[in-house]
Amino acid sequence: MAEVEERVRHYYPTVDSGDAEAVAALFAEDAVYARPGYQPLRGRAAILAFYTGDRVIAEGRHTVDRVLVAGGRAAVQGRFDGVLKDGSEVAVEFADFFDVDDAGAFTERTTYFYAPLV
Repeated sequence: MAEVEERVRHYYPTVDSGDAEAVAALFAEDAVYARPGYQPLRGRAAILAFYTGDRVIAEGRHTVDRVLVAGGRAAVQGRFDGVLKDGSEVAVEFADFFDVDDAGAFTERTTYFYAPLV
């Protein structure tokens, strides 16, 4: 379980560094990433395309407040502060859920944002 937590915690500074190839390499070849506002990203190539073009975030920093691990699954609670590609600032709380295979690759990731919608 410590390896799963370490891998998940490593994910966020990797994203924040802007190295899309390193981010995509953390996922299994056939991984699925579900995120509000997008169709599920299926496969490492789609995840790479998201981080190199479709992602509306220009830069920012994740702060991880809590990671809970059970077997090969992890739940994360945190906050993101950054700037969008349109120049506007964003501060949002999030929850992420990861499934991790025996090799340490993410097979599934689901993200939720804490934002008033209803």
